[in-house]
Amino acid sequence: MGISKIPVAIFALLFSTIVTLLTARSIRFGLPTEVFFLGLLIFVVSVVLLFGSVAVLRSKSSSIQWMHSLFIFVSISLTVFSVYFLVREGDDPYQVEFTPTPTTLLSSQGYLNPGDDGTHDITYFTYGSGTDQRRTEFNDGVRFKTPTLDASRLLPEWKGSKAKWRERFWGFGVKNFPLNGRVWMPQGDGTFPLFLIVHGNHGMEDYSDAGYEYIGKHLASRGVIVVSVDENFINGTWSGDFRGREMPTRGWLLLKHIEQWKAWTDDSSHELYKKADLNNIILAGHSRGGEAAPIAARFNKLAFFPDDANEKFNFNFGIKGIISIAPTDKRYERRIKLENINYMSLQGSYDSDEASFFGYRQFQRVTYTDSSYYLKAGVYIHGANHGQFNTSWGKYDGGPPGKWLLNTAPMITLEEQQQIAKVYIGAFVESVFNQKDYSALFTNAQAGADWLPKAVVLNTFSDSRTSDLITFEEDIDLTTGTKNGSIISTTALQKWREETLKFRDDDTQANNAAIIGWKKDSIERTAHYKIDFTSGIEIDSTHSLLITMARGDENSLKSDDKDKSKEGHSTDDLNFEIHITDSLGGKAIFELNDIKKLSPRLQVQFVKLKGLNNENFGNTWEPTLETVELPLRHSYISKLKTIEFVFNKSERGVLILDNIGLRKIQ
Repeated sequence: MGISKIPVAIFALLFSTIVTLLTARSIRFGLPTEVFFLGLLIFVVSVVLLFGSVAVLRSKSSSIQWMHSLFIFVSISLTVFSVYFLVREGDDPYQVEFTPTPTTLLSSQGYLNPGDDGTHDITYFTYGSGTDQRRTEFNDGVRFKTPTLDASRLLPEWKGSKAKWRERFWGFGVKNFPLNGRVWMPQGDGTFPLFLIVHGNHGMEDYSDAGYEYIGKHLASRGVIVVSVDENFINGTWSGDFRGREMPTRGWLLLKHIEQWKAWTDDSSHELYKKADLNNIILAGHSRGGEAAPIAARFNKLAFFPDDANEKFNFNFGIKGIISIAPTDKRYERRIKLENINYMSLQGSYDSDEASFFGYRQFQRVTYTDSSYYLKAGVYIHGANHGQFNTSWGKYDGGPPGKWLLNTAPMITLEEQQQIAKVYIGAFVESVFNQKDYSALFTNAQAGADWLPKAVVLNTFSDSRTSDLITFEEDIDLTTGTKNGSIISTTALQKWREETLKFRDDDTQANNAAIIGWKKDSIERTAHYKIDFTSGIEIDSTHSLLITMARGDENSLKSDDKDKSKEGHSTDDLNFEIHITDSLGGKAIFELNDIKKLSPRLQVQFVKLKGLNNENFGNTWEPTLETVELPLRHSYISKLKTIEFVFNKSERGVLILDNIGLRKIQ
């Protein structure tokens, strides 16, 4: 048969199928290659079997109709199985059984729950250009109109087809960026601290700024002006995003919003005259916004934009604190170092967007050089994800079809996650603006156990009253410490090294720590890790020791076949003693679990298919540090001479030991 005899419809079908397959192969709709092609194969097989067999049965042209009935059954079964797999939440392969050590509740000491709403009535309004063609709340709905901004020097990448399509959608370009904000403000007379929060990168057509209403209402009721800043116009879209090159613009826009509030608060004819206290400002951000907030704090002290000195800065506002929620880090090519500012970062273990605690790198880049009091805190919430910190983003850290692969069963609920956020953000705000001492909560979530949902929460903490004794950052000599010519010695350890900690994808945590492993040998020797300070360190009952550590991988210990641990985290408590002695021979002994149990290694599976989890996210576990505070008020130690870790309570274990600091308690 000649080719001309083949019906045109067959050619069209073949051509369209080939084009569809090639297009699908190139974009994959955000799915991993294996999943996409397996799904495509199941779809094609199901459609061919279903419609082909139905057609044959209807025409009664086959003598083996039972086989076509079987094909229909197989097709329907494949379809039902696929739909069930996609809609089910998944499961939790690494369930945690953990009972923390109880501690004194802050509520029993008269502290009020910082997660509870306050007594202020609230006014809500928006401000903006008044000409937004996409959003009524920033068009006719604005209470105050604001000028536009020329951001062309900060975002020169706004050009070409990318700029064309964005400008067609928004109706403005890089020379006319709006100052749009949602405001929750306490009613009544008085001047109130200012809290700005900005979203991260999300589809620009799916607006993100409304998702922090729960924070806005909460803090406004407690006497704080809250602004949720709109930066959706520089977010990603179908044509791509700026791949982090817009990060300086995100930070700069926050400062321009404060500049606008300064104009209002200085204008005696304006309704907002003297409403905002510009000497008491906290900047908060989520995702890329969580990196933008530190950028803004650093830009706040500069005279010029560091990437183009033609853009002059003149800000110098009273920014007292930074909150980074599930932040990015290293999107901006400059590593932001902050001095003399309060900092807190929150992170969820089931964050499949920013899958590691990148805020901890920024935590380490905050230092203190003056005499004022500052704190820095890390809050790691097992079961929290990326999206539930923003109500409009919600349960899935991505859009369809990729979101149907996410393993959401182990996650805590939106209400639980946001309650934890309100408690810690509220405590941070009270600490920064009102000098309330919530350090017990920042070092140990159990101090607020009656305020928090039941979840495993890890805390890392330091402050300007803490001086470093050991950091493991000074050299590569295992036997030397950081302060006072300290000498390190060990006994009967199976594992001892210092290394740079890594995230689950092998990216650096930019932090060195000691890895200490032990397992009792045949002669029952007890393992020790001892730090000896050549010259004693003056301490008294107003001091405490802050020790930052985590459980390591016990599977890395050498063992015979009968003693090998099962893959996964151990549910056994890791316990040991910490002996502190002074130069006069006095000794204080602390048993770790009497103070604070270390959490198990928190393993996660982000997607329903375990193999894809390893391929796309790396390891199921990464070192996640927590701080233990040892009070010295009853120790009678006057001159600190040694700190010794005595591994006599657990027969085997691996400890990741990081900073040891001496904290002056007020």
